[in-house]
Amino acid sequence: MTTVKIPLDNASEGQALFGPQDRYLKLIEQQVESTILSREAEIVITGPREETESLEQLFTVLLELVRGGYIPTERDISYALELSRTMQADQLLDLFKGEITTTYRGKPVRVKTIGQRYYVSTIRKKDIVFGIGPAGTGKTYLAVVLAIAALKEGAVKRIVLTRPAVEAGESLGFLPGDLQEKVDPYLRPLYDALHDVMGPDQSAKAFERGLIEVAPLAYMRGRTLEDSFIILDEAQNTTPEQMKMFLTRLGFGSKMVITGDVTQIDLPRGKNSGLIEASKILQSIDEIGFIHFSESDVVRHSLVQQIITAYNENAENQR
Repeated sequence: MTTVKIPLDNASEGQALFGPQDRYLKLIEQQVESTILSREAEIVITGPREETESLEQLFTVLLELVRGGYIPTERDISYALELSRTMQADQLLDLFKGEITTTYRGKPVRVKTIGQRYYVSTIRKKDIVFGIGPAGTGKTYLAVVLAIAALKEGAVKRIVLTRPAVEAGESLGFLPGDLQEKVDPYLRPLYDALHDVMGPDQSAKAFERGLIEVAPLAYMRGRTLEDSFIILDEAQNTTPEQMKMFLTRLGFGSKMVITGDVTQIDLPRGKNSGLIEASKILQSIDEIGFIHFSESDVVRHSLVQQIITAYNENAENQR
């Protein structure tokens, strides 16, 4: 057994680390053998040597973040604990320091996982990037955030958002309203991200001025998109023909981000997913980036992560 002590400057540091009503502390204690106590001005960790070393790294890193003005969330604590098991928690210091942009309310938008950081840096470097992985990993949200940043910086002249109009058992033809009203529900997640970063007023103005365009995938045919940041969301529901048609719309000065979750394909039986096919065919092209997110990149409620893992395990067992 080894004992490690981490000094604190004041009681509020301990509160930030342990969370409201010691919630974060309990979360950590459930997953480790060591005992963690908070005395006066220090944290005392007692347990097996390897584990106390990883917990020492965990709390030292979290403490540095707190002292830098970052208040960790429950999700951050879980992720930091996961990283500390392989002594990688120090990577969080870089993660939370950089801001991609700020929301219209002034709140900083940061990457929350190593997978997300890699995704963001790949989008900045390459003209076509595929973000593939489960729901809640920030694939679409971060793509929209980067698109808005590129528009603000003048790197592109407009943003084009698109999704295939194939959804879980629904047909567009039966929905009421004109094309825009029919398409809007499909593009809601894209609008949500836009409103979050730009605010409803600014995004409404950008739509009016044609700086942001939202269209179903079928409307991309025959066009070449130059100086644009183009996002194809829910790409697992494209057919191979649609995917090829979309990718060949790339014009000069443009970027494309294609996001999707290959475990949630809603195409009719017998139809192949264009996303799966593209990731096989284009894998060898260096200028195209492929980022595969895992459950550990899920930044929603911790239960979402557990639900995704349980479904994946079930799918594996059925195979």
